[in-house]
Formats: sequence, structure tokens, C-alpha cells
Amino acid sequence: MKTVCKVTFGSLIILLGTMLLSSFSDKNVAKPPFKFPYKKAGLTERQAAAHLLNRFTFGPRAADVDSVTDMGLEEWFLRQLESKLPDDSLNKKLRAYNALELSNTEVVNTYPKKNKVLRMAIAEGVIDQAARDKSNKGAYKSELAAYMQEKGFKPQKELYRQFANQKILRAAYSNNQLQELLTDFWFNHFNVSLDKNQCAEFIPAYERDVIRPNVLGKFEDLLLATAQSPAMLMYLDNSSSTGVKEDMNNAKDNRMKRIADQQMEDKNDTTSNGKVKKPRKRGLNENYAREVMELHTLGVDGGYTQQDVTQAARVLTGWTIYPMNDKGYGTAARKSLDNVDESKLNRRGFVHHGDFLFAANRHDTKEKTVLGRHFPAGGGYEEGVELLKMFANHPSTAKFVCRKIAIRFVNDHPSQSLVDEMVRTFETKNGDIGQVLITMVSSDEFWSKEALREKTKSPFELAISAVRGLNADISQPYQLYNWIAKMGQKMYYYQAPTGFPDKAEYWINTGALLNRMNFGLALASQRIPGISINLARLNQNHEPESAEAALVTYSKMIMPERDLSQTITRLKPMLNEPDLATKVEQAAQKSVGTEQPEMMMNNEKPFAKNNAMLAQVVGVIIGSPEFQRK
Repeated sequence: MKTVCKVTFGSLIILLGTMLLSSFSDKNVAKPPFKFPYKKAGLTERQAAAHLLNRFTFGPRAADVDSVTDMGLEEWFLRQLESKLPDDSLNKKLRAYNALELSNTEVVNTYPKKNKVLRMAIAEGVIDQAARDKSNKGAYKSELAAYMQEKGFKPQKELYRQFANQKILRAAYSNNQLQELLTDFWFNHFNVSLDKNQCAEFIPAYERDVIRPNVLGKFEDLLLATAQSPAMLMYLDNSSSTGVKEDMNNAKDNRMKRIADQQMEDKNDTTSNGKVKKPRKRGLNENYAREVMELHTLGVDGGYTQQDVTQAARVLTGWTIYPMNDKGYGTAARKSLDNVDESKLNRRGFVHHGDFLFAANRHDTKEKTVLGRHFPAGGGYEEGVELLKMFANHPSTAKFVCRKIAIRFVNDHPSQSLVDEMVRTFETKNGDIGQVLITMVSSDEFWSKEALREKTKSPFELAISAVRGLNADISQPYQLYNWIAKMGQKMYYYQAPTGFPDKAEYWINTGALLNRMNFGLALASQRIPGISINLARLNQNHEPESAEAALVTYSKMIMPERDLSQTITRLKPMLNEPDLATKVEQAAQKSVGTEQPEMMMNNEKPFAKNNAMLAQVVGVIIGSPEFQRK
């Protein structure tokens, strides 16, 4: 094979970076009762199917365009909205992860926090506190491990690894792609983080029981479910928010007050030596009230004031978590509540369902006013429900949420006219998310040239679209999770309640581009353990005559129904670049460092060899600017 032209490796990377950065800076089962206007935009049915797949799945597989056109675009979308397609293959893979079906209570009692276990071990005399303080940490680790095994406890990192694995597998293999895509979207909208230790253990059930079942229902239901989830209550501190002190002291039932005291004590973390920290000062906490208005519903320009935040926080006092510990840490409040007759709790205004508890004796019962809505004195649990419903159905919420959906699925700068159409549907259909999506995808703008391939894939989307497009077999999903973290998106660990940004400029820079190219080369050449790809089989075992021929064949296969002439021309100089993978990796390490955890990089032995020429060609395609688009 002859080299097309002589260029340096550095100039190739600069060229690719310039191509991608400049392209974004220049552009800002009945018969379906809707019709997609893709023909008005000059698209063929196959081009429209590819666009639909790029936006409403984690990436098309080899035969997906044919399947969608055979079924009909509208019918395919309707089935995705119903989210009832069988997932037997996926479910079989998920059965290996036995922690995924545990309730929050089971998680708390099976995967306790390390400091809680240490506290229990010290209390039972298994570990001598004085001796431990004088010795090195390694001396007691074996004792603690033996204690955990005896009690049937498991390390939390095992739970989180299973949780990460299931996300990879669901995104890669689920037939209900829209549901998984929206689970990712709404989790990010109502973000909670594993980095916050107090809420981390509740996050697997949060995604499973709160987010995923509600992604295509009414926004009001989704909001209320997140507000009452232990993960959100702990993440934004509403679980510890109480009414004013004088109200607490006037509680008529001293036993109820003791329950509240015990529950507050149980929520305190332990120090590294197993001792309980001093109780946090009780009182009003505005964190959730602020974020539910700014980030979840009304938006930063939604027309509320600081006074509204404070008043909303008062309405939501007493919204907390039902104690879950069966033994040891946190048992006191659980026993106290279990020993009180349910009817007595109800008469006192307490509300308990699932893991949620409205502790009436911690609620501010004075009158409040939020956004002009008056809540009279003496209110309880229901005024919190009314508040959240008011937020969910507020005109500012419709505008904020619909614009965010349009940014995610249309382009980074959707027109006001499209957002207005979606808002009308949101308001007339009582926040029905599925109906809002239908309005969006039935619009001319969704199919316009300003929307086609104008969204940038996040690292997660890039990795999943690559394994789907290459029909990869994933036996070690955590290896893929680590690569996604290396590319800049450590799933479930984004600390801010905003969630990951959803615009091109956040994801694309020189270091990110190098890491994406590095990922593509590692994936195609089988240097990611547990991810198996047969490149020859993708082409019916026909070996292309040259690297240039392979570039054309596999580009069309991986990026169907696109005009790839310019992309192919720009990528040709990279096909014969010697030691390309090594150079990309070295450049990536210099650009972004090597701080990401547990990386399995290019020194790994391949599981099965792919043709070296094909591997380089496919790796270059995955790392190309065109593949970054969806």
C-alpha cells in the first residue's frame, strides 16, 4: 500500500481537532397517530431511519436501519415509547449481578459503610480501639475482613461495580433503547452522586425504582418520586431539615420527639476510628428547596426569589427517610417506629410508604407562601405534595424542561418556536413526557440540516455506540466503564446537582480527542479485556483489498446513510501512520495525565487478534470527528 501523503502525526491530530472544534463553533402498537416530516427536509427513508436511531438509541447496529425501514419509522418510535420489547438476552446477562434487585434496606444491611462496620466491630470487642490507634492500619484490616465475612457483610465497592456494569450492559444490549436513553437523561437531570457517601448506597435503587419506571410518564410523578427517594433526600440534605426549634419543643408526643432525636443521631457519620461524630445542628436546610426550583423545575430564571426558597424549604420540613438498619448502626429509630402502632402514627400526621417517612413532629406547621400560593398554618404532608405539583405544572417548568429535552435530542441551540410547540403539549397533556417527545420528533426542525449530526456524543455515548456498531461481545463491562472515565465521564460520580453538561464545548478539546482516538484504536485492536470484536465477520469475512478500501467499507457500515466522502479523504493519511496507537496514547497521557483509576491500557494482551490493518482503520474511524456526531 502506498501512503497517500506525507504528514506528521502531530499535524494529523491538529487537523482532526480543528475539523471537530470548528464544525461546532460554526453552528449554533396501533397505527401511530403521527407522521414524521423527513421528506420535507429532503431525506430518504433510510437517512431518516439512521437519524432516528442516532438520536433515540445509543447507536445503530449493523442491521438496524433495515429493521426500522421495514417496520416503519413511526411504528418503531411508537414501540420504543411503549418500552415493552422483550429483553431476554439482556436479562440473562444481568442475572450475574445479584445485588441489582436488593431493596434499600437489604443494601444497607448487606453492604454497610466501612466506618459503620468498624464501629460495630469495636463495640463487640472484635477490634481493640486502643491497640488499633497505636498500630498501623494494615494490622486490623484482616480482622475487619474476617468480621465482615462472619456477619455476611460485603464491601460497598462490589455493589457499585455491579451498578456500573448493569448500566453498560443495559445501554449496549437493551431492545428498549429509548427507555435506557431517557433513564440516562432523567438521572442526569435529577442528579445524585456516589461521591456523597451519605446517599451512595441508595443510588442503585434510585435509578431502578424511581427514574427508569417514570421516564415516559407524567413529569409530576417523576418529580414526586425523586423528592421522596432516600438518595435525593440525603444528597440534598432534606432528610435532616426540621421546623423551627420552638415548634419541635412543643411536640405533644414525647415519644415521637425521641424517635426524631434517635433518627437524627443515626444519620451522623462515624469518624475513621469508628467513633460517632457530634450530632449536626438541627434546623432548616434549604439545599433541596433551592435545587428543586432551579435545576429540577422552574429553572434559574423561573421567577422565584430567595424568600420563595426559604418558604418552600419550610413546607418540606419533615420529609425524611424511614430507618432501614435491622441491627447495629441505626437500629434505635427503626425499633422505636416499629413499636408504635401505625394508626397512632397516622393520627399524629406521620406518613410512611416504602423508604419515605414524613415525620410530622419535625414539620414547620406555621403558615407559608411560595410563588404567591398561600399554605395555611397547621398543614402537614399534603402541603409538600401540593408544592411539588405546583412546581411540576408551572409555566416556567414547562419551558425549562422542554428546552432541556430539545437540547438533548435536537441540537445545542433549539429554536424558540420548537420549544414553544413542546411547551403547549406539556401543558395540554399534563406533563406527559412521551407526548412531548412525539411533538418534538414530529416537527420540521428535528429533521432539518441544523439537527442532523449536530449533537456531540458524550464519552459514554461514544463507547456504547462503538460496541453496538461493531457488534461487540461484552464479558467484562467494567473495563469499558473505566475507559469512559478516562475519556472524562465517570458515570454516577458527577458531584454537582446540575449533572453532566449537554453541549459540545464541554466534551471536545485536544485532550478529549486524543483519548477518544486512543479508545477507538484500543477497542478495534482488542486491547480492552473482556470486549471481543470480530472485524472480519462484520464484513461477511471478506477482507478488503487495501486500507483505503477498508476505510470506505467500514465507514459506511459503522456510520450508515451519511455522506462520508470528505471524512474518508481526511482520514486516509492516518491509515499508514507507523505506530499510530502508541503515539496517540503517549500524546493523550501528556495532554490529560494518567489519574483515572484502574485503567487497562495498550500493554494488555489481546484476547483474539484482528487483522492489524483492519484494526487501525476501524480505530481511526471510531476516533474520527464524524463518529463523534450523532
